[in-house]
Amino acid sequence: MDAHIQEWKQRADALKSTNPKQVEGPLGELDAHLTLRSYIVGYSLTEADTAVWTTLKANHAATSAFIKSGRMVNVARWFNFIAETAQPAIDLPTRPKGGAVDEGGSYDIGLPDTEKGVVTRFPPEPSGYLHIGHAKAAYLNYYFAHVKYDGKMIVRFDDTNPSKEKEEYQDAILEDCELLGVKYDQITYTSNYFQELYDYCVQMIKKGKAYADNTLQEQMRKERETRTDSSHRNDSVKDNLAHFEEMKKGTEEGTKWSVRAKIDMTSNNGAMRDPVIYRCNPQPHHRTGSTWKIYPTYDFACPIVDSIEGITHALRTTEYNDRDAQYQWFLEALDLRRVHNWNFSRMNFVRTLLSKRKLTKLVDSGKVWGWDDPRMATVRGINRRGMTIPALQEFILKQGPSKNITLMDWASFWAVNKKFIDPVAARYTAVETNQKVNCTVVGAPEAPRTEEKDVHAKNPEIGKKKVVFSKNIILDQADAQSFEDNEEITLMNWGNAIVRKKSFSMNPLNLIKSSDQKIVTELELELHLQGDVRTTSKKITWLSTDQELVPVTLFDFDLLITKDKLSDDDQLEDVLTPQTEFKTEALGDCNVAQLKKGDIVQFDRKGFYRIDQPMMHGGSVQAFQIPTGRR
Repeated sequence: MDAHIQEWKQRADALKSTNPKQVEGPLGELDAHLTLRSYIVGYSLTEADTAVWTTLKANHAATSAFIKSGRMVNVARWFNFIAETAQPAIDLPTRPKGGAVDEGGSYDIGLPDTEKGVVTRFPPEPSGYLHIGHAKAAYLNYYFAHVKYDGKMIVRFDDTNPSKEKEEYQDAILEDCELLGVKYDQITYTSNYFQELYDYCVQMIKKGKAYADNTLQEQMRKERETRTDSSHRNDSVKDNLAHFEEMKKGTEEGTKWSVRAKIDMTSNNGAMRDPVIYRCNPQPHHRTGSTWKIYPTYDFACPIVDSIEGITHALRTTEYNDRDAQYQWFLEALDLRRVHNWNFSRMNFVRTLLSKRKLTKLVDSGKVWGWDDPRMATVRGINRRGMTIPALQEFILKQGPSKNITLMDWASFWAVNKKFIDPVAARYTAVETNQKVNCTVVGAPEAPRTEEKDVHAKNPEIGKKKVVFSKNIILDQADAQSFEDNEEITLMNWGNAIVRKKSFSMNPLNLIKSSDQKIVTELELELHLQGDVRTTSKKITWLSTDQELVPVTLFDFDLLITKDKLSDDDQLEDVLTPQTEFKTEALGDCNVAQLKKGDIVQFDRKGFYRIDQPMMHGGSVQAFQIPTGRR
């Protein structure tokens, strides 16, 4: 480790040059190195971080060209992270008391016994893909284990329900963790401990702390609400063990029974009113096959496996608040090593489904394209829509481990993302195909002319694009409709022109909003390049037809449900938004043919888009509009 630190301290010298071209290569290597890292070496601040950070801090040319511009996204994330969390180690300006992340919550939450070591876990059930709520839990467990403390993180699959779980989901969760930049030290499975969990359940029955019960589910629910003891609560240990054995065999009789912990049916905390800890399910398990016919509940298995695996701090969302007492009761009842609980608020958004049951229903019914549908609040869905991972990480960290429960608007989420994509998204042009307007430009060159232009006017380092100038161009119908006779307009990337002639035809299909039901079919513009672009109110996008125009399908999406927050009584079918997918056919400039899947670009005056499908033989480029927080 010391050798790596020394290596990066030496490499910091290459970042001192004020010539952006000379520093670009070394900085690019640092950017690649930091792709899945929070620190340059190891999992805590070292002299490697301080040496490189202070060098870049003093190099205003480098920070302006590559960090503040967002061009080196991983370096920018690391640079800001060190600035926000490392004071006073590298003599940074004083930050707000307790504030580890700018505008976020405090990470000095007073976790007990951290001096003895920190081991956290992220225990997803492999019954679906990770959604935005899971993302926060995964990332905060990683953050406290590897960033805040020099600890360890375990990803443990809570695979205790064979009716819902698949290996597909298990693999996808690990891929999503990698996508999120969540580094874990070990992968485990609750199913690895089925024998131990069975033995602990037998132990509880023998101690009189658990009993078998065949009360029907609806009656059990009512009895727990009214705090009424089950008729089986005081059955003998012998009878309870016999029923548990029938459950273990998976017999017809066994399927009628469950095992409940005997805690306190009079408790004001409903979680303490004799919760179910074991169920019978003869369906084969995706990892253990038909070995077991009984499976522990999450509430029973989690504290036991946490204790066995050496978890020190069980960090989870506030929906588990009422179950913390139950968690500790199991540890005490079984005389197991203590584990500390700490709860933080879940990320909840307006008009958003985070129930895996409801998300699965949307996928299975074909209401969405799949788990990675850009309308889904899954990690894959929002990434496919255009959310960058560094932006998602920053958003999660800024929420902090606070317990305050809030219903957030997606606008704030996408506004963070815009800060990352705006400085680096290449700019291109697209004209809507529907009722596009053919235009003749008087004064344009007789033969088409091609020039190299900056692909981003404020960030020339990104590269160049081809812009074709000719007398034959097309415009959007909406723009043409807005022109007044002899009005001076600006053709973006060209100069000013004056509107000389407009030709109309009737609009029988009423495809555009026009009071006189007419559409513009042709225009004649006269170049006026000596005109001042600052004086015109209309800056217009256009495309020369003397180039290989690229068909582009522009997608936009609405949120899936109509209510800000669902209640328990809401039926999914009643709250689904009737139409959530909107398509606009367009033509893009010749440069669009070179775009790759996953590229994030801006089509001038139309917005930011992520390329979901690049140019293919006989098909169009498909691009998903990325929200920017304005709506």
